Amino acid sequence: MPSPTAPLPFGATIGADGTVFAVHASSAAGIELCLFNENGESELRRLPMQRGEDGVHSLTVADAPAGTRYGFRAWGTYAPDQGLWFDPAKLLVDPYARELDRPFRYDPRLSVFGDETEDLVPRAIVTAPVTAQLAAPLFQAGGLIYEVAVRPFTRLHPEIPASLRGTVGALAHPAVIAHLKRIGVSAVELMPITAWIDERHLPPLGLTNGWGYNPIALMALDPRLVPGGMTELRDTVAALHAVGIGVILDLVFNHSGESDRLGATLSMRGLDNPTYYRHTEGQPGELVNDTGCGNTIACDHPVVRRLILDSLRHFVRSAGVDGFRFDLGSILGRDMDGFRSDAALLTEMLADPLLKDRIMIAEPWDIGPGGYQLGNFPAPFLEWNDRARDDLRRAWRGDRHVVGDLATALAGSSSIFSRGGGTETRSVNFIAAHDGFTLMDLVSYAGKHNEANGEHNRDGHNENHSWNNGAEGATDNPEVLAFRRRDVMALLSTLFATRGTVMLTAGDEAGRSQHGNNNAYCQDNEITWLDWTALDEHLIAHTAALSQIRRRFDVFRGTAFFTGNGDVEWLRLDGQPMTVGDWESPATDNLTMVLVTGDAVQNRSTRLAVVINRSHAPQPFHLPARQDARWQSLLPAHEAGNGMIAARSVGFHVEIL
Repeated sequence: MPSPTAPLPFGATIGADGTVFAVHASSAAGIELCLFNENGESELRRLPMQRGEDGVHSLTVADAPAGTRYGFRAWGTYAPDQGLWFDPAKLLVDPYARELDRPFRYDPRLSVFGDETEDLVPRAIVTAPVTAQLAAPLFQAGGLIYEVAVRPFTRLHPEIPASLRGTVGALAHPAVIAHLKRIGVSAVELMPITAWIDERHLPPLGLTNGWGYNPIALMALDPRLVPGGMTELRDTVAALHAVGIGVILDLVFNHSGESDRLGATLSMRGLDNPTYYRHTEGQPGELVNDTGCGNTIACDHPVVRRLILDSLRHFVRSAGVDGFRFDLGSILGRDMDGFRSDAALLTEMLADPLLKDRIMIAEPWDIGPGGYQLGNFPAPFLEWNDRARDDLRRAWRGDRHVVGDLATALAGSSSIFSRGGGTETRSVNFIAAHDGFTLMDLVSYAGKHNEANGEHNRDGHNENHSWNNGAEGATDNPEVLAFRRRDVMALLSTLFATRGTVMLTAGDEAGRSQHGNNNAYCQDNEITWLDWTALDEHLIAHTAALSQIRRRFDVFRGTAFFTGNGDVEWLRLDGQPMTVGDWESPATDNLTMVLVTGDAVQNRSTRLAVVINRSHAPQPFHLPARQDARWQSLLPAHEAGNGMIAARSVGFHVEIL
């Protein structure tokens, strides 16, 4: 038991006198603890909990060992216009639940006052602590992040046993690890694996949420993805760590699946809605929707900050993960006055003894006022860089006046990350992610094709900076197919030539398509499932070669900004320095970046040249060599002959003495 001055642990904590249950519900008149039988089907007891002066309701139960199923019921005023949603007919999930006995499933009764929901709601499970062997994170800024949706990534893998496909445990299979090692993955970033619920419009359409960005219990792993619970996650992390691959969890702390006023009452809404969610000032019944998902978690409230910090500590302590990526991360730094880079939660995350060495990655935007905060998170937060994403796309689409933006992205976006005196890039560079077109679809579709989502193609981003190479979507035209592969290779080469951290979405190294769907969150089917029998081996080999280049030359993994004092040169293809006129000319299609770098093969400092030809014809190029030195191509297939760079390609050349 904690000392009289220590805060009571929330959730279910096994102690010497039994299991202590504690939940924050400051506005509730009373909370009942509901205990169920071993399979969770029959309620055995309802026990009133004791309310403390701090709004925490607690109870010690002597005979509630590990494995006990439980939930809460809350009593109080039902007045949604006042932000109060107390309804004892609703079985409520503990916000601190560490394991659930079944997945969430949406039903309209979850939103109706007085309708019993015991048959719909998962039971939390009392769990004994799971501990991982802690070490410094394997992943460091500058590495390759591989974004993985666990179920679609492993669902069709022919070498994985059928019982394991679609689960976190499948990531530890030797066939998966071999693929990750081949393409040089530094860390896998797992799209949400905590428990989520379908958005209410999906079941009538016969669709389900396959991405998990609609959470309910922030600590509990979803039984569909992690049937072995925290032990399965811990063991998978350990298996990946054993081969040098880190694990980053993509977590959603910006909203919950309880949604707007018409949404479900499942957990935080029914326990303490005014505490957990932000509401319009002076209108306690109006939920703030800075997320576009119906509600916004109040990350500035001390109780919520504690929940988030405890969740992060839980995943580090129990699974040994290397770090976290935060969906719509600007919410974490929001209060009623907007985003603050020194917000209490962000400051506490970076100062926490267990968290301060973990990798923290922000998606630095939300849709609220002032929600776009790229470059404004406190160091050492890494940030998804959508500015670089769009500039790299536009460069290869053939847009004019973009060569300067291309160079900025290659160099780590100092114009963004040097604000406030920053001396290092914190950019996560990517061209495609889960949200939007796949890399192959980016060069195969001029517009989105989301008809399968049931919203008449109104959902998803409209401006994708994409192109189709002469045919919209599927085609048998060999010339168009060759052009698309060529463009994907150029995009991959450019991404891997950027300074700082790079991210690749699973399957994009192999020509994965979603048939033009750029918002495939609700397609838990062949649209998103990776077909391992149809992967483009040529693209995989190209990606592997690019990873070898990044590992060989430390300049790409570096994070300090270039000084321009000999560490980087920007040249035309004829080997002469770029002039102001070259940078400003709309006709400039080509660029050479010459870098000073350590070379792990030559075991010395040398020069590396990245030659970019955006034009649709081979181009002659010249690299100025020092005396007694010569240039050697690292990707000979991208040469169109002696001193020629192939159309729409990127060449890498190292200076050999």
